[in-house]
Amino acid sequence: MNNNDTSSRIIEFEDEYGNKNEAELADIIEVDGKEYAILYPTDSEPNDEEQDAIVMRFVEEGEDDYFEAIEDDEEFEKVANYIQELQDNA
Repeated sequence: MNNNDTSSRIIEFEDEYGNKNEAELADIIEVDGKEYAILYPTDSEPNDEEQDAIVMRFVEEGEDDYFEAIEDDEEFEKVANYIQELQDNA
């Protein structure tokens, strides 16, 4: 997926309560050999400084790919810190 254009790609996913949500795929990053998607809800205002990102693990299995929640707190913190470093260096 890293070689694909991720701009303006809208994905649909279910949250932990089974609600369907839509989000714009902003980027796919790699941390410790795993890929993670940075998503922004489509119902938020564009360029909102306070806009919260959704971070999900990106999994490729054969020709299928999907997003899954990051259940491990340590893994999530590592990814969140990496994203913060990217933003700080931008």
